[in-house]
Amino acid sequence: MPISIADFDYIRKLVYDRTGVFLSEEKMYLVESRLGMVAKEAGANSISGLVAELKQIKQQRFNQLHESTVEAMMTNETFFFRDINPFEILKTSVFPELLKQIQGDRTLNIWCAACSSGQEPYSIAMLLREYFPQLARNQVQILGSDISTAMLKRANSGCYAQHEVVRGLPTALLHKYFQQCGKEWQIKEHLRKAIEFRQINLTEPFGSMPQMDIIFLRNVLIYFDVQTKQSILARVRRVLRPKGYLFLGGGETTVNLDPAFELVQFEKGICYRLR
Repeated sequence: MPISIADFDYIRKLVYDRTGVFLSEEKMYLVESRLGMVAKEAGANSISGLVAELKQIKQQRFNQLHESTVEAMMTNETFFFRDINPFEILKTSVFPELLKQIQGDRTLNIWCAACSSGQEPYSIAMLLREYFPQLARNQVQILGSDISTAMLKRANSGCYAQHEVVRGLPTALLHKYFQQCGKEWQIKEHLRKAIEFRQINLTEPFGSMPQMDIIFLRNVLIYFDVQTKQSILARVRRVLRPKGYLFLGGGETTVNLDPAFELVQFEKGICYRLR
């Protein structure tokens, strides 16, 4: 379904206002390919018809059709143990260091921001159980968040298709932490209960949240303009403990965005830490 410049501008503003993600003109093809199905499901004959229907709704109301339109434009690429180096850094350096600080009622707080369908927080939970079994379950709190209600529903269910569990997940962990449900595999209940999933829009106040020891914010900042990146990092900084660790994607950095973070070099790669 082709899209007009005017309709593209409307969709672009809708997405930006809701998520902070900026769609350049080069993404027009993406809007055309992704919104065709949304238009059909809404009973519209074209993207132009979809936009007309969106405009008819009062501006103050962000309803399910707006939500579906915005969610269709989000990139939800993820898989278990994606880019293995950050997990190696956790295993060999960060977790051993933080374990020394876990005393009494002190908990280890981990936040996977923009976690999509949940593979990242589940990967961290499996890593902890495999290599740090001495950590009692009530000593670790893992939060997974995303802006998409559809992705959070999938993450909460812990159900994944065959092609998703063979991508990045060792077979031994599949059989240890999953159970087969028809054509899908589901994370076992004890692991699902170890993670809280919550809807969080990174461009808005995060709400009540404990101080985090580790924040995964990987492959997210690349979708925002400089000003939005800076505002997100400022909010992240406020919920990260002093000397807490921030993991970004391979093509992302805090350099020239937020001087409060310093780069930390490990054998397996880098992350960032509050100075």
